[in-house]
Amino acid sequence: MTCTICGKRKAQRFCPAKGEKICAVCCGKEREISIGCASDCSYLLAAHRYEDEHRQPIPPDTPLLDVELPRDVVHTQQKLIAALAFSVAKFCATQPAATDPDVMAALQALAETHRTLISGILYEKPPAAPLALELYAAVGALLGEIKKQQAERSAAAVLKDADIFHVLVFLYRMGLLRTNGRPKSRRFIEFLRAQFPQARELKKEESRIIVP
Repeated sequence: MTCTICGKRKAQRFCPAKGEKICAVCCGKEREISIGCASDCSYLLAAHRYEDEHRQPIPPDTPLLDVELPRDVVHTQQKLIAALAFSVAKFCATQPAATDPDVMAALQALAETHRTLISGILYEKPPAAPLALELYAAVGALLGEIKKQQAERSAAAVLKDADIFHVLVFLYRMGLLRTNGRPKSRRFIEFLRAQFPQARELKKEESRIIVP
């Protein structure tokens, strides 16, 4: 049987995403690029383990690396970090086509928006990709609701734009460490989902692995 992708080499590996066998070369080249791999595919998991053992440095010109975060941001903003992480994971659970690049683009755009708010001038530059734009709007709406509820309760510790900015940068950097940069990667999404194992909204779909 010939690989259905290249049409040249012998098909040896069963691809759960395509539902058929492909060759090892195409599996390696097209994984998370043209193929939206199943998260429990053994070849994908093996590739991720290799990536973890051979991590590439983050390019110095990556956005938001110049931001100095408070050392205690994880402790002082734990609830907000959890709320935003859950919001992202929930959105991606309802949008199976969402990928790490969508999440990263939304978080970066939200962070940049709140950077401008710190100076008192709102300037938005939402992401162009449709799913990234939807996630940008969803998380933005959540932040607006949190601020509204705090204002109604006259909370003593009302969230500041600087606090939100730092949390968004923190989540963005977390994504940089978890994703692999491939256009169809969902490594960061799966990591966020794993942080809420009891949440019904985030229950994983049944395995897509089908024995041929």
